[in-house]
Amino acid sequence: MTATAASVSEKLAQAIGALSPRSLPEAARRVAEDLLLDVFGLCLAARESDYVRALIAGLDGDGDGAATAIGHRRRLGAAGAALVNGTAAHGEDFDDTFEGGPVHAGAVIVPAVLAAAERFRPEGEAALLGIVVGVETICRLSLVAPRLVHKAGFHPTSVFGAVAAAAAVAATLGLAPGAIVNALGIAGSMAGGIIEYLADGSWTKRLHPGWAAQSGLNAALLARAGFTGPRTVLEGTHGLFNGFAHSRDGDYGKLVDGFGERWVAETLAFKPYACGTMAHPYIDCARRLAARGLAPEAIADLTCEVAEGTVHRLWEPLAAKQAPPNAYAAKFSTPFCIAVGFLTGDAGLAAFTAATVRDPRIRALAAKVRYVVDPQNPYPAAYTGHIRATLLDGRAIEERQPHLRGGAREKLPRAEIEAKFFANAEHGGWRRAQAEPARDLARRLFDGPLDLAALRG
Repeated sequence: MTATAASVSEKLAQAIGALSPRSLPEAARRVAEDLLLDVFGLCLAARESDYVRALIAGLDGDGDGAATAIGHRRRLGAAGAALVNGTAAHGEDFDDTFEGGPVHAGAVIVPAVLAAAERFRPEGEAALLGIVVGVETICRLSLVAPRLVHKAGFHPTSVFGAVAAAAAVAATLGLAPGAIVNALGIAGSMAGGIIEYLADGSWTKRLHPGWAAQSGLNAALLARAGFTGPRTVLEGTHGLFNGFAHSRDGDYGKLVDGFGERWVAETLAFKPYACGTMAHPYIDCARRLAARGLAPEAIADLTCEVAEGTVHRLWEPLAAKQAPPNAYAAKFSTPFCIAVGFLTGDAGLAAFTAATVRDPRIRALAAKVRYVVDPQNPYPAAYTGHIRATLLDGRAIEERQPHLRGGAREKLPRAEIEAKFFANAEHGGWRRAQAEPARDLARRLFDGPLDLAALRG
């Protein structure tokens, strides 16, 4: 009798099951600590937002639970907390990015793991293992078939996030490899997330990481209780990649080879700007052009070399991107991001408001932004930026940004991540004295019993 070859999820489950908190490298722990701090701050920044208020109000009957909704006094069930925290962490598009995907890891994995650990296994070491496993899983999943999930009209963070969150929670709870396989298989039927929010700047993208976190949590809990899922959930005829990438021909070695030995998540990028990651290098170029003393009125046009894979999300339809209908849509408009960066010198939370979207100077400069596709652009392996400013007097001035600031080639120092946390907390109404215990928690959470009281308020 011929033995059945191990499926992709079975190989992944075996690798996860062989890990322990003490086997993790210091660099992986450091990334996990920075993710905690970043997610805490982002949840605090969004705590009074209209979309978080609506989400909490819509959780009918989910109250008086054991899990923390960051920045809120009301406690929720584990699934509700994962949903709220994941949505809040991604709400302003200010959360981390993995360049190869692109995917947002922290907004999915941290909420799922904290909800599971707080409710079922309140141990810091368990949370560390879960976060590191989940982040590594979502990053590696995004490398299997680059660009194809986005091209098919789906949000990779949401699709891969459900599966990665299941892996994360399974590791947190100490599930055996067989149960991990079932958790991954179940999560495949919970994955989803279309990108039609691009049409009008509506809120569904914000929801995607929270939904993925909740789905992965539920999948792992079902598997723990004995529910089964398909072992070929990833590569199968009707599996995840066939459904969402429209192809089964991915490189599954990118997911499983060296898992637990080589950590791709150590290159995770922390954002300096509150908008779509692919626009960041262009904002850097715009700020440098402004620093040269160029007057916006003297500019005839701004032409950018771009990757073909970014056009449908950040550039087209061009007229709509030059005049986004609201502040959220502006975050996914490279013309707007370039203009606001040039004129204000930043692209943080204050750059994306109803007032900035209506600002006639910003709108006038955004209308001058054009693009040409560069077939040699390395996206998604690397994010680059380029602007050629043609002036009314005929001169042309160019700026290039060869890599993503905050990414693997130019990491944000921990001091900047901490400064970002305090700025986000203040934006959400927490003064420094209230925010400092949350900062301290991010640095010691993995070292003892898990207690999230400092995050409630």
